[in-house]
Amino acid sequence: MRLAYTMAPGRGDTDLILFKLATQLVSRGLRCCGTVQINSERADTGPCDMDVQVLPEGPVLRISQHLGRSSRGCRLDPAALETAVGLVSAELSMGADVLIVNKFGKHEAEGRGFRGVIAEALSMGIPVIVGINALNLPAFEVFAEGMAASLPPDVSRLDAWLSECIAKKVAAA
Repeated sequence: MRLAYTMAPGRGDTDLILFKLATQLVSRGLRCCGTVQINSERADTGPCDMDVQVLPEGPVLRISQHLGRSSRGCRLDPAALETAVGLVSAELSMGADVLIVNKFGKHEAEGRGFRGVIAEALSMGIPVIVGINALNLPAFEVFAEGMAASLPPDVSRLDAWLSECIAKKVAAA
């Protein structure tokens, strides 16, 4: 199985790493599919806005809801997330060299979100790189059935893993 995950210690660091990776891969001519997250600070000092860009050249979708400065609950907009999932699934059906999913989050842990798209990519032999946080790591490990590689939050290491996957796929063809 060509599945890897990474997690960085700082808030938003995994998002930045996956964004840089996707940019680098696209510049080399690889067909990237998936999402990268872009966080934007709010002028009112509330929690940041969370957007995802659908790869490779898809729209940027706001996936957060502004619930007020004092809110502590989940700010994810489930409808926006499912819109992103649908767009990525359609893009994946046209073929890709890699699927990048910005986060295996609560929705994926509960069997929704990008979970089906990840499984679809793996069944197509497409390598998958997923961002994760410590809270959802146990659910991801159950999903991956011990078959996922844990990679350091480093663009060059992620790229090297992906290059190895692509080389093995080409050699097997």
